[in-house]
Amino acid sequence: MRYNERELLCLARQPAEKAAEILMRVPKKGSGLKRRLVKLVVNFLFYFRTDEAEPIGALLLEHCRITKEEENVFSISFIEEPERKYCFECDSEEQCQEWIEALKRASYEFMRRSLIFYRNEIQKMTGKDPLEQYGISEEARFQLATRKQ
Repeated sequence: MRYNERELLCLARQPAEKAAEILMRVPKKGSGLKRRLVKLVVNFLFYFRTDEAEPIGALLLEHCRITKEEENVFSISFIEEPERKYCFECDSEEQCQEWIEALKRASYEFMRRSLIFYRNEIQKMTGKDPLEQYGISEEARFQLATRKQ
């Protein structure tokens, strides 16, 4: 994926929806668990060395699978590369569950589905399409499935 490094750094400096120092293992051979500052901003999970301000990596949380591995361990793997697994060990099961929920809500696809769901609910209640006033109600990205013409 292409990205602008400066824009990514700017995004990493934004306030986080969730942040914590937790143990992390990247999918490199022989990699062990290391304490990292992990920061969720929009649909990116940035990770930092605990004593540095610049991120050492970022995961775009799209087309990924977030899985609870053990009581306080979760992993992130990507659909295109399921063998590349990032593991995170939290301080407690509660913290682990909070991270899993936050990460699952962070993807664009989750937000799109939520928008479509609430759009349909509002339309049922009011009889009006809430997106119509913005002139975007017919855009394909706001449809559950492609409509037959």
